[in-house]
Amino acid sequence: MAASFIAPTAAFAEGFQTTAPRAILVDAGTHTVLLEKAADEYVTPASTVKIMTAEVVFHEIAEGRLKLDDEFTVSEHAWRAGGAPAGGSAMFLAVNSKVRVEDLIRGLVIDSGNDAAITLAEGVAGSEEAFVGRMNKRASELGLTRSIFGNPWGQAGPDQKVTPREMVQLSAHIIKTYPDLYRYFGEKEFTWNKIKQQNRNPLLTMSIGADGLKTGNIDDSGFGMVGSAVQDDRRLIVAVYGLRTAKDRAEEARKILQWGFRNFEEKSLFKANETVGSAQVYGGTAGSVPLSASSDIKVLLQRGGSEKLTGKIVYEGPLIAPVEAGTKVAKLEIRRGSTVVLEQPLEAAETVDKGSLPSRAFDAAYEYAAGAIHNKLSKKQ
Repeated sequence: MAASFIAPTAAFAEGFQTTAPRAILVDAGTHTVLLEKAADEYVTPASTVKIMTAEVVFHEIAEGRLKLDDEFTVSEHAWRAGGAPAGGSAMFLAVNSKVRVEDLIRGLVIDSGNDAAITLAEGVAGSEEAFVGRMNKRASELGLTRSIFGNPWGQAGPDQKVTPREMVQLSAHIIKTYPDLYRYFGEKEFTWNKIKQQNRNPLLTMSIGADGLKTGNIDDSGFGMVGSAVQDDRRLIVAVYGLRTAKDRAEEARKILQWGFRNFEEKSLFKANETVGSAQVYGGTAGSVPLSASSDIKVLLQRGGSEKLTGKIVYEGPLIAPVEAGTKVAKLEIRRGSTVVLEQPLEAAETVDKGSLPSRAFDAAYEYAAGAIHNKLSKKQ
């Protein structure tokens, strides 16, 4: 399942304004939203839908059902609807030619080729319609509950709509799950049929650490894009939609990314396997079990900011013995005011066997306002 992103308080992005009608900026490492503006409103994705097309193809490769060296035949439909005759963005595939999947992926994410998208769809699923079914199935499996896909190449329609938040969520999943395939998004040019095309992602030439994803524009939604960049081992992902020109789109995405890199710093709250707190246990040899996370717990703080964070451990309980070590039994919520900015699953750090006498049941929510989490957070701010 793709990671869900937690919304910031309004004060979190204080002092920065974006001209993009819809935008969102996320830190991929902590899943923290640094900026958002109408991020849950629907937009027509245009060619950014090819990010979902790529995910379906990447998933097929990861599952072993498809290989980069496999070849698909370019149909007349792919040529007429998405190739040179259509007048849109194209890889310029020749009808009835056989093309390797790896080349089609490059044509999809570098050239933004509509013909490449259709050829991949037909080759993977037999038809565009069947491939769209796979797109929506994968979206559901990844937790993209609002986005609806109607075709693999970006044609507008009532059954083709996404939200900026879910496009960033999808992109974060691709970057994390398919690193060897994600790299194609960052290649700066591709030559096919003796035609060299530059990658349509303007961030790749801006010296900001950008390494991929897609642009799109269509009358219904203006100019939009989803982009990602890495600086000092921190990855940010931005989505902007509804800009009036390609120049505005590129400049606004760059500004948002640079603001995110310059104004936030990552702080470690707990190391992996460090005890975060405890949960009460009913009927065990011990009345409680220590809790820890399998990875470091980190949070982003605004440089020079005065926001105070609080922590809370939440679980359904009391836990019933036996409790096995390593079992996910709770979650840590980090809040800025009333808003949750980070959620981290917690595991039982030890095994608690079933005891001979039941223990007392306790409340399911365990506050740490004056405990270890409070002390940790106070030291980090």
